This record gives sequence, structure tokens and C-alpha cells, in this order.
Amino acid sequence: MEISTLTVYHCLVFVWYFFVVYAIAHVRTEERPSEVFLYGGQWKYLTILNLVLQAVFYGVSFLADVLRLIKKLRCAKCVISSRDLLFSVLAFPVSTFVSISFWILYTYNRELVYPKSLDGVIPLWLNHAMHTAVLPFAVLEILATPHRYPAKKKGLILLGCVSFLYIGWVLWIYSVTGEWVYPLFALFNPAGLVAFFAGSLGIIITFYNFGEFLNRMIWGQSKFCF
Repeated sequence: MEISTLTVYHCLVFVWYFFVVYAIAHVRTEERPSEVFLYGGQWKYLTILNLVLQAVFYGVSFLADVLRLIKKLRCAKCVISSRDLLFSVLAFPVSTFVSISFWILYTYNRELVYPKSLDGVIPLWLNHAMHTAVLPFAVLEILATPHRYPAKKKGLILLGCVSFLYIGWVLWIYSVTGEWVYPLFALFNPAGLVAFFAGSLGIIITFYNFGEFLNRMIWGQSKFCF
């Protein structure tokens, strides 16, 4: 994809994610079910954090494109390095995990992740914007431009650190409120919960490796230099 076309694309997707984040942030308080958006607000949900992550990523991508267009190559190189690290370690694996895990659990029993009471609060298009569109956008990003992946050990350490931070945030909310972020977690005893979190970490690592594989198959091998 030519740089001018890529610039327009990244700008449009950035605006889209900004709009979606704005829309979910302005869900009317009086219409929210009592069990939703209490302690931690919307920032306890991985879906919402992922939307912010995607907005940041596409904002950085747009900035990198603009710097390339105006021939600020030294600055562009630094921003591109940040863009690639953000995409490889977080933007692709997290968006893939959010979309696939949500729809699997929703199909099995929606009350575990997205109670029916939310249907009167969050419109259908916004639900799909949060949980469906994120996956094709992530795949399209790989098709649109190459990304340099970090050394495998460094990439997985960074992904693991972020994953443990979110798990810690979930556990902290439970310790304060006595309620789980997702009703699903209440089904497990402590050992089961550890197994579930470990399994989820394994899945998101698989998505990281899959993104790296797709990038390599489409664009060839490239190394990321810190």
C-alpha cells in the first residue's frame, strides 16, 4: 500500500476507534444495569482497554505515516519502531483474543460475559464495533504494511507483563468489591481460576505467534532492533 493511501487509512481507522471509545464512554449512566460500570468503571473490561489500545496504535501509525510523507525520516524511524512494537506485542494479540474469546463465550452462554441487560444500553452496532470489527482491522493491518517483530523472548516477556498487570487489576477489583469483573470467573474455585488465567495466557501467546507467522509469510523475515 502506498504511503499516501496508508496515511488516509490509518487516519480513518484512528478516527473510528476514537469515535467508538467516545460512544462507549457516553453511555447514559441512568440506563446502565446496576452490576455494570461500578468500581473501576469501564476500565475494568478488557474490551474497553483494547479499544483505547487500538486508538493509540492507529494514532501512532498515522503519525509515522505523516512523518514519512514530509520526509522527517529520523523522527519517523523512531515512531515506526514504537508502532511495530505496539502492534506486535499488544494490538494484534489482544484484539484477536478479545474478539475470538468473546464470541465463543457469548455463543456458549452470553450471561458469562455480556448480560442480556446490556442490550438495552449498548446498541448492536457498538457491540460489533467492540467485539467483531477489531479482528478484521488487525488482520488488515498485517496485509497493509510490514511490521518488525522484537526478539521472541523480549516480545513474550512484554506481553506477559501486560497480561499479569490486567490479571492483577481484576483480582484487585474482586478484593475490594467481592464481585468479579466477568460473571464467568465466579464459576471457578481458586485452582480453576489459576488454570483459566494460565490457559488464557497461553492462548494470547498463540495469537502473538500467529501474528508473527502471518507477518513473516506476507512480508518476509525482518528483525526489530532496540
